[in-house]
Amino acid sequence: MGVLDTFRLDNKVALVTGGSRGIGAALAVALAEAGADVAITAREPDRAEQALAHLKSLGVRAMALDADVTRPEQVTAAVDRITEELGPIDVLINNAGISFGATAVEMTDDQWQSVLDVNLNGVWRVTQTVGRQMVARGSGTIVNVGSMSAMIVNRPRWQAPYLASKAAVHQLTKALAAEWAPHGVRVNALAPGYILTEASPVDQPEYQPWCVEPAAMKRYGLPEELGPATVFLASDASSFMTGSIVVIDGGYTLF
Repeated sequence: MGVLDTFRLDNKVALVTGGSRGIGAALAVALAEAGADVAITAREPDRAEQALAHLKSLGVRAMALDADVTRPEQVTAAVDRITEELGPIDVLINNAGISFGATAVEMTDDQWQSVLDVNLNGVWRVTQTVGRQMVARGSGTIVNVGSMSAMIVNRPRWQAPYLASKAAVHQLTKALAAEWAPHGVRVNALAPGYILTEASPVDQPEYQPWCVEPAAMKRYGLPEELGPATVFLASDASSFMTGSIVVIDGGYTLF
């Protein structure tokens, strides 16, 4: 097997949560381009159908499910259906996430709870459900989408629960990597910097001094720029790698 062959994901089944738009959609496409059959979960049917059509155009099997990562019964049902229709899940990408901008004084309890429930508890629910399957058969790779926000405090928008949730995801990644390594399951995380999406309009002038200028590369990233690293972590190309947090931030956290 050549070096480039180790990046292939042929005959693998991947699940991407929050895969209908933004970063999640780009990661799903990258996995499909590497040969994986891809299932995505989403909460917007129209966007899910568009993402599904794109994945199928790449020549892989694909499916989209309306599943809320905060609902354990929906997570279980989604994993069961994917396993039945596509096969056991070989690759899990935990991407679903939300954020609210508010000061700590103004933040409501509902906002705090909702961010933690999606960004942390949702990752835990999906990972535990899929992880049971992976541990039982002795193989699998998991990539959690964390954030450089686990290591810095973002400005100008205050978002304490988002920062806390992503820091917890990084540590959860390490905990599961240590626990599941003897079972042949690898767990790593991405820590993206500022990425241009509909939910993160970092191309707007008001964000330039905060999100672009402080980065060594003096620019924001694009969702597709996270795809190659995701394929690397999901594939045999990273076979001796687990518990790592891969920072992709244009050099923002260098300073």
